[in-house]
Amino acid sequence: MAIPLLLANLCATGVLIGLIWTIQLVHYPLLAAVGTDAFPAYLAEHADRITFLVAPWMLLELVTSAALVRTHPAAVPRWMVRWGLALCLAAWAATWFVSVPIHQALADGFDPVLHRRLVDTNWLRTALWTARGTLSLLMVWRLTTAVPRPETR
Repeated sequence: MAIPLLLANLCATGVLIGLIWTIQLVHYPLLAAVGTDAFPAYLAEHADRITFLVAPWMLLELVTSAALVRTHPAAVPRWMVRWGLALCLAAWAATWFVSVPIHQALADGFDPVLHRRLVDTNWLRTALWTARGTLSLLMVWRLTTAVPRPETR
């Protein structure tokens, strides 16, 4: 059961890495080009669409990260899965306590200072998910390169 959990975790994290880098380098910077009249409706539509796309992967990542703390392959050290969960929780915290409030403040209209804050602070989430992905890859690498233990009877 632990190996499918680890692979599902890696998959979810991989998807989230792709999404966060796209948001960081493409989506958020382009918010400045929307125009002031269309901005509130555009941002609301962005929030609806991105939530629909991101939420299932974030939930899968959270559930599998927590489950891996309880049950993980023997080849993967406990500290790795604990750090994996910590990085996952940190990404959630950055989302809810940094990004969401900025989105809410921007909902009334474009503000260049808030927009810059959104782009700048999103680097934290980008770094957290990238670190999680690196750690997830290391866990899978540990699993695939582990020397099999002899069976004991």
